[in-house]
Amino acid sequence: MTDGHTPARDAVTVTAGGRLHFGFGNLSLAHERLYGACGATVAEPRVRLTARPAEEATADTETAARYTERVCETLAVPGARVSVAESLPRHAGLGSGTQTALAVLTAVARLYALEPRVRERAPTLGRGGRSGVGVAAFERGGFVLDAGHPTERFTAARPADGDWTVPPVAARHTLPEDWRFLVVVPDAAPGRSGDGEEASMRSVVESADPAVADRVAGVIARRLLPAVAAGAVDRFGAAVRELGRLNGSWFADEQGGVYRPPVGDVVSELADATAVSGVGQSSWGPTVYAVTDTARADAAREAGRRALDAAGVAGDVTLAAPRNDGATVVDDAV
Repeated sequence: MTDGHTPARDAVTVTAGGRLHFGFGNLSLAHERLYGACGATVAEPRVRLTARPAEEATADTETAARYTERVCETLAVPGARVSVAESLPRHAGLGSGTQTALAVLTAVARLYALEPRVRERAPTLGRGGRSGVGVAAFERGGFVLDAGHPTERFTAARPADGDWTVPPVAARHTLPEDWRFLVVVPDAAPGRSGDGEEASMRSVVESADPAVADRVAGVIARRLLPAVAAGAVDRFGAAVRELGRLNGSWFADEQGGVYRPPVGDVVSELADATAVSGVGQSSWGPTVYAVTDTARADAAREAGRRALDAAGVAGDVTLAAPRNDGATVVDDAV
């Protein structure tokens, strides 16, 4: 062990998968608990970064630099130099902020032989304020449903950074090895973030129809959880599609429809493809996900490309395996 000021390792590399956000359980202030998100961890795209000892907090990307400064201050260590080898697209619905923040936290903490205490420290970094899926994905991977926040505590406005706890995990399942997620990222404007996201979320929560939450609860309890427990890929896909559609009805006024443009066109095209079982928008988008398996992998990938072409947009198409483990850490000891 060190005193927290002397590096214990020459370098620490952390790798974390992206996360897909299927939707929230409740956005209405009329119900007892608010938010309660569910999603899944994918093997790629992913974050991979390395921290090395330094006298100051620096990094080679804007996002990593911001979190490196905050992490060094939080841990009371002199500094670190973080280099990012792989990154998630920012504000695309893949959890880039949370996965990068927690990867930096873990790498710098291990560099100084400190415990990262990811779940405890995530709020200080501004993560886990509404959805706990990103934190849980970093910790253990797989499919995650979190328990949300007490409505009287959180209300429509998010508390200040650090003034909350990450929602506890209500259910977590290992996803079958032969499942695949088609991840389509159109070349489109980034999803909501920062003050714009805060304003949109407040507007949605203040006007959300509580009856939609009752329907969402039925989808989660009677369709989604049984399907993931049984490893039934087609039933799971159908359930996440319905969950996303219901969530989209809450957000329609803020994002220009049940799915934001041009996501709606991509979803519409993929919905008719026999190679996938369910299609939706991850978080604020523009990432579109679809559920499939290894037997339909090639056809699903081609369906993703056709959907982009039909929507008239360029973009990236990835066929990702589930990631059923949390972030990996590799030390280069002194």
